[in-house]
Amino acid sequence: MPARGVLYVHSSPPAVCPHVEWAISRVLGVPVRLEWSAQPVDPSTQRAECQWSARTGTAGALATALRQWPMIRFEVTEEPSHGVDGERIAYVPGRGLFRSTMSANGDVLISEDRLRALMATAANAEALQHGLEKLLGTGWDAELEPYRHAGEGAKVTWLHQVV
Repeated sequence: MPARGVLYVHSSPPAVCPHVEWAISRVLGVPVRLEWSAQPVDPSTQRAECQWSARTGTAGALATALRQWPMIRFEVTEEPSHGVDGERIAYVPGRGLFRSTMSANGDVLISEDRLRALMATAANAEALQHGLEKLLGTGWDAELEPYRHAGEGAKVTWLHQVV
């Protein structure tokens, strides 16, 4: 059964937009044309989003393909599928890549081992709080939130991988 997900390109310089489409095309194996619109948070950039259906692991492949342009902001999600957890990957310039496992309702899941390691190494309550915020991707969410709201009501393109 194929995986499904959503790719949000929150901001991209106009000159990079065709390169983003070509990168997505290479991952999915189909020509891609996104509907770009102005990004109100940063008027010098464009934004687009698309829903995709492809093989499991496509979210990671899309993130790998897009992170070669360090000036764009993006998020890609992959819904859980049979025997595979969902995931969300976010990229913010200057902050880098954040990957989290995602539940069926979209919550970030943190493994028991990661929580135990944090509890064992946190020197105090402040360090524990900082560690939890890092595991949850709070910094990425804070930076992306204005871009997410600016995209509400935007058109979505549907993409399907050639099998």
